Amino acid sequence: MRRVDDIFSRPGPRWYTVPAGRCFLDDLALGLCQSLGDRLPDATILTPTRRGARAMARAFSQQARGRPMLLPQVRAIGDLDEGEPPFDLDALALDLPPALSSVRRRFELARLITERYEGISDARGKLALDLADSLAAFFDSLALEEIDASDKLDRLVLGEGDAQYNLEGWAEHWQISAQFLRIAVSAWPERLKVLGAMDPSQRQVALIRRLVDQWREHPPAAPLIMAGTTGSAPSTADLVQIVANAPMGAVLLPGLDLSLADNAWIQIEDSHPQNTLKRLLDRHNVTRDIVKVWPVSLDSNRKAEARRRLLNEALRPAEATRDWRSQIAILKQEGPTTVEDGLEGLYEIDTARDEEAASVVALLMREALETPDKTVALVTPDLGLSRRVSARLTRWGLIADSSAGDPLLTSLTGRFLHDLLGLVLEPHDPVLLLSLWRNPLCRFYDIPAMADIERSALRGARPNDLGTITATLHADERVSEDAIAQWREYVDAIRPMIYQPFVDLGASLTLFSIVAQSLSGNADALWAGAAGASASELLAELMREASGYAIDSPREFAEILNAILQQTKVRTGGNNHPRLQVLGAIEARLIKADRIILAGLEEGVWPPTPENDPFLSRPMRRTLGLPTPERRTGLSAHDFVQTAAAPEVYLITRRRREGEPQVQSRWLWRLKTLCEGAGVKSLPTRPEVLDWARALDCGLSEKPATLKPARRPEPRPPVDVRPDSLSVTEVEVFVRDPYAIYARRILKVRPLDRPNEPVEARQRGTAIHKSLERFVTENAPLGRAGVETLNSLLEYELKGTHMSAADIALQRPLIPHMAEAFVEFEARRRDGKPRLIIESRGEIRFPVAGREFALIAKSDRLEVRDGHVDILDFKTGYPASLKQVLAGFYPQLTLTGAILRHGGFEGIRGKSVGDLLYVRVAPDDVSERYVHEKGTSNDDLAENALTSLRRRLEAYATPNKAYLSWTAPQFLKNRGGDYDQLARLYEWYVLGDDETAEPETDGAHDG
Repeated sequence: MRRVDDIFSRPGPRWYTVPAGRCFLDDLALGLCQSLGDRLPDATILTPTRRGARAMARAFSQQARGRPMLLPQVRAIGDLDEGEPPFDLDALALDLPPALSSVRRRFELARLITERYEGISDARGKLALDLADSLAAFFDSLALEEIDASDKLDRLVLGEGDAQYNLEGWAEHWQISAQFLRIAVSAWPERLKVLGAMDPSQRQVALIRRLVDQWREHPPAAPLIMAGTTGSAPSTADLVQIVANAPMGAVLLPGLDLSLADNAWIQIEDSHPQNTLKRLLDRHNVTRDIVKVWPVSLDSNRKAEARRRLLNEALRPAEATRDWRSQIAILKQEGPTTVEDGLEGLYEIDTARDEEAASVVALLMREALETPDKTVALVTPDLGLSRRVSARLTRWGLIADSSAGDPLLTSLTGRFLHDLLGLVLEPHDPVLLLSLWRNPLCRFYDIPAMADIERSALRGARPNDLGTITATLHADERVSEDAIAQWREYVDAIRPMIYQPFVDLGASLTLFSIVAQSLSGNADALWAGAAGASASELLAELMREASGYAIDSPREFAEILNAILQQTKVRTGGNNHPRLQVLGAIEARLIKADRIILAGLEEGVWPPTPENDPFLSRPMRRTLGLPTPERRTGLSAHDFVQTAAAPEVYLITRRRREGEPQVQSRWLWRLKTLCEGAGVKSLPTRPEVLDWARALDCGLSEKPATLKPARRPEPRPPVDVRPDSLSVTEVEVFVRDPYAIYARRILKVRPLDRPNEPVEARQRGTAIHKSLERFVTENAPLGRAGVETLNSLLEYELKGTHMSAADIALQRPLIPHMAEAFVEFEARRRDGKPRLIIESRGEIRFPVAGREFALIAKSDRLEVRDGHVDILDFKTGYPASLKQVLAGFYPQLTLTGAILRHGGFEGIRGKSVGDLLYVRVAPDDVSERYVHEKGTSNDDLAENALTSLRRRLEAYATPNKAYLSWTAPQFLKNRGGDYDQLARLYEWYVLGDDETAEPETDGAHDG
C-alpha cells in the first residue's frame, strides 16, 4: 500500500495531475485514503465549486465500501465565509461588509444605469436590467482579474497617455460606453458604501487574498490539497502556489498534457484546452517536468494513453499543426496501431436533426442499463437537447439525474404563475384562462360550471375584452347562474391587476402575488414543494429588492418577470435513476461514468459562440487588461478533452439544429483531419443505433398479421332517422363526405371551435357580406358617393367583429380599392334595372322512397329580369372551378337554379335560369366566374343536378346503404373534415385498409 511519503515526502512545491479520461475524484479519494490512512480526517481539500465539494464527499463514501469513515474537510474556494470550518477560527471576514445578493446587485446596477447612462435615452426598465447583467459581468471580470480600471478608463476617455487609449477612431457607441464605464467604476464603490455591502466578486477575492496572506505567514501543518482548479483567477493561482509549498500541501491539476511537444506548448493560445493550466504554471515559473502524475493514476493502459495522445495532438495550437505529419510519424513509431487504439471505444454518430439526436442518445443510455452496474452520462451544454433526451427516456419510465435541474415553468406552480402573468396583459385570453382554470392549484379547478363558460364564450373567435365575455354569458340562455357567478368571481379576483398602474416593479410584484394567492384554491399548496418554495423565495426577494424600481407598462412588467421565471431552475431530486446522469460541460469535469455521451458538438453550441458585450469591444478589453472571449473557448475545449478521453465515448452531432444548418465542432473536425492524415478515413460508428432510433419513430414497413387497422366506418342507420331535408350547402358535403352528414344530422354531433380559433378570414367574409347586403337593401347610390358609402359600411361591419384593432388596421388600406371595384361591378349588373332579391330562402319538396324530402337554399342574391333570373353567390375566398361544379362536387348554384325553376322562391314563377355566377369580393380582387356548359342551357344544368341528387337520395333511402367517409378523397388536402377523427381517417386511409369498400359510382356527382 502506498503511504504518505509517496505524496508529501518530496520537497515542495508538490504539483500533480490526473490524466484526462480518468475519474478525477475517485483517484483523489483513493490516493488520499492510501496515503493518509488514519490521518485522513485531519486533511483539508479545496475544490473550485460547491458541487465539486459534494461530489468529493460521495467519492470518499464509495471508498469506505460500507465501513464507517471520518471524512476530511472538503471546502469550495468560492464559498469561503465566516462561520464554517476550517476558517471560522481565523475570522477571515469579521471586518468585511456582507456580500450583496445577486438580485440586489442587479437592481442596484440597473438603477445606476438608469441614472448615469446617457447613451441610450430609454435605458430603463427591462433594458436597464439586461444591461445590468453585462455590467455585473464587467465588475466580476475586474474583481477576479484584480484590475484597477479607474486610471485606464480615465486615459481611455480623456485621450491621455499612449495613443492606444484614444477613443477618437472608435465607433460612437463604444465611446459612450467607455464614458459610462468610467462613471460606473467610480460610482459603484460609493453606492456599495451607502449600502454597507460589498460586491460579491470583490469579497470572494478579498477572502482568498486574506487566506493567502495567512497561510503564507502560518502555513497549515495538516495535509492540505487543492484539487480540480485551473487557477484562472490571479488570487486562486496564488493560493495554488501557497498550497503547493505548504509542509503537507499538494496541488492536483485536471488533465495537464505532459506529452505535448515543447515547441507546441510555447505556441498555446487562448482557445487551446491547455491555455489556463499553462498560464498557471508560467505564473509561478513551474515547468511541466516538475508536475508528476498522481500515484494512483499511473496505469499501463496503452489504449487510454493512446486516446489522450490522439486528442491532445488533434487540438494542438493552430501554428503547430504544420508539424502534424511528423507527429503522426512519431505516433506510429510508438506503435503501429496507436491511432487505431486511441479510437477504440470512441464512436461518432451523425444525426439529421434534434429529434433524431435525442432518440439516439436516449437509446444509448437505455442500452447501457442492460449491463449490471454500468453507469452512463450525457454531457452537453445544449439544455434544449438534454430536455428532449429526458422526455424520450420516459418512454421506458426512466428519469435521469440532471445537474441543470428542472425549469420552474415546467412545474404546476411555474405554469400557474406563467398563465397568470399572461393574463396581466390579456385577462380575456381563452387559452390562458382555460390553462389557468385547469391547473390543480387554481380554485376554479374541476368546477362543473366552468364548462358552461368555456362552451359559451371561450371557444371560437377571440373575445375583445372581459366585457365581451360577460355579455355573451348573459345573452346565452344555456349558461347557468352558477357559471355567471363563478365568472364574476374570476373578474373580481383579477380586476386589481387589470387597473394596476404598473409604475413600480416592487408594488406590481406584491399585487401579482396577492392576486395569485386569491386565484389559488390553497395558498399553502401554491407555495409548497421544491417548486413552490423556489417561486416563493424568488418573488419575496424580488418584491424586496425591486421596490421603487420604475417601469412603464404592464407589458414591461410581464417581460421582466417572465424572463426571470424562465431562468429559474428547481433541483427536485427524488425519483431519479441512480445510473443515469445528464450533465453540463462544467459539471462533467469531475464526474465518472462508464459510458460518456457528448452531444451538441456543433459550432456555436460546443464550443459556444462568445457572447457580445454591450459595453466593451475587444480593443477595450485588451486595453483594460481583461481576458479575451477565446479564453472561455479554451476552458470548453479542456472540458471536451477531459470527457472525450474516457474509455467509452459517443460523439453525437446534428446536421440541423432548431431547423438551421449546422457545422460540426472544430474539435471534431481536427480529430477527423488528424486521423485521415494517419490513414484512418473515418471515426468508428454504430449505424445500427441510428437505425433503431429511426425505427422507433416511423411506421412499420410490414404489417404484422395481428395488426388490424380500423376499417373505413360503414354506418347504416335506420331509414326513418336519415335526413329528410338538406340545404344546398349540405348537399356539397353529402357528395364529398357522407359520413359528415351522418355524424351531424343523425348522431347530432356538433364540432367545438378551438379557443382563439383563427377566424379572421371568416369574420372578414361575414363583415363583407353584411356590407354588400346593406349596400343594396339601403339603396346606396352608385358612383363616387357609392364608393364612400360602401367604405363606411365596410369599416362599420369590421369593427363589429371580434377582429383585433391591428387586424382591422391591416384591412383598412385595402377597403377603398375593393369598394371601388365592387361599385363598378354593381353598375354593370344593374344595367337593365333588374329587381334585386337579397338573402332569399327557397324550398322545394319531392318524394324519396315514400318520404317527403325538402331541399332548401338561401341565395345571396337573385336578379329578376325579363324572362329569367340570374343567381349570384358572393365569395370572399376562391370559388369552385367550373370543372368541379360541372362534375357535381359543388352543386350549390345549380341546385338553387332547380329550386327556382320549380317555384321554390316566393314571388318568382315562370322564369328560367339565367346567369349562374360566383362573384369573388376580396380586398385584393373583385372578379366573376360564370357556370355554364357548352351546348347545355343553365335550365338543363339545374335539372341534371336535381336528378343526380334524387338518384343519390334514393340510394341512401335503402337500409343497406352506408354513409362512407370521404367518397371523394381528392378534396381531403384542401378541405379536411370536422369528423375525420371520429371516422378514424388516419388508420384506414393512411395506414390502409385492404377491405375498404369501393368508391360509390351511383350518379354524376360521384367521381
